[in-house]
Amino acid sequence: MSNDDFRAAMSRLAAGVVLVTAREPELADGGPAGEDVGMTATAFMSVSLDPPLVMVSLREGSRMDDLLAEQPLWAVSVLGENQRQIAGRFAMKGRISDRLLFADIPSVRGELSGALLVGGALATLECRTEQSVRAGDHTLVIGRVLSASVPSASAPDADGGPLMYFRGRYRQLG
Repeated sequence: MSNDDFRAAMSRLAAGVVLVTAREPELADGGPAGEDVGMTATAFMSVSLDPPLVMVSLREGSRMDDLLAEQPLWAVSVLGENQRQIAGRFAMKGRISDRLLFADIPSVRGELSGALLVGGALATLECRTEQSVRAGDHTLVIGRVLSASVPSASAPDADGGPLMYFRGRYRQLG
């Protein structure tokens, strides 16, 4: 089987789109806080209810893979159908600084993880890494969910649909 055959087959599996975020630790005691880092992921899933665990797949050697190997706190924003530009922005190869990518995105800093949570997301989670497993050219990071929230029913886009990835493109349900 070729990589192209495998990629074509897996492109037929629709996946939700999330933004995984983390904050680099300070470089030295009392030094400036580290930079915020983000990456788009489609390989994200719930693993367990008791305890609450989720899993994300990271390309081995990526900036997020390297960061989560040293920093156990991270967050996930489940992107809605109106947040396609955010997903595309953080999925680009050879992209500009993450600081610039976050500049005009409404967000709040997670109280437990210190990571940015995207405003208007369908749901947000703050996590702490429990286990990392090397799997081929990826690292599977299993995180304990420390907090989870959804927007109030009166919030704009609270009932909006999810952003999906199918056959190599971002899509909407319906």
